[in-house]
Amino acid sequence: MLDYFINAFAMLFVTVDPVGLAPMFLAVTAGMSAANRRRVAVRAIVTAAGILLIFYAFGQAVLNVLGISVSAFRVAGGILLFLIALEMVFGKRQERKTETAEKAAQADTSHGSIHELAVFPLAIPLISGPAAISAIILLSGQAPDTLSYAGLGIVIAIILLSCLGAFLLADKIERLLGDTAQLVITRLLGVLLAALSVQFVADGILAFIDR
Repeated sequence: MLDYFINAFAMLFVTVDPVGLAPMFLAVTAGMSAANRRRVAVRAIVTAAGILLIFYAFGQAVLNVLGISVSAFRVAGGILLFLIALEMVFGKRQERKTETAEKAAQADTSHGSIHELAVFPLAIPLISGPAAISAIILLSGQAPDTLSYAGLGIVIAIILLSCLGAFLLADKIERLLGDTAQLVITRLLGVLLAALSVQFVADGILAFIDR
């Protein structure tokens, strides 16, 4: 059970990347007051939590309705996570996130825009993107028992709170890490995610063979 929680936390932390989202949050909320930044941060986390919890609770049911086996989703999800890992290792993912943030930063920072920025691009796709959704469905399908499944919900909450903390401390985190440290951390996390994704693909293939 402990191994499951460690793997779940590692995969979701690497996939969502709360620390890496800090500079994205700064770019999106450039020019906003501290109070508006806090409102954007809280609204983004609440929106992302709703999305992720829907797939946490009903992800398996969606697969059943579509006639997709857990093994097939493990392979597909593992491949998707591996592609994300490649982007992280070679620095492409940060470039893509920066581009998304810069486009959103061009928007008006009015009251209405605060709600829009919280939903896009912060909640979707930076926090609750396809990779995070895939990881949650995969992990919920792997839960060995009810207690582990409930624990996954706690892990998701911890990751979301980490994102909130990163948003509220974004300016300090960016100054503390610097560009070089962020590049090193992103690449190390990418290698870890690549290894985890390969394990998912291997488990899915083995499950197909055993059927």
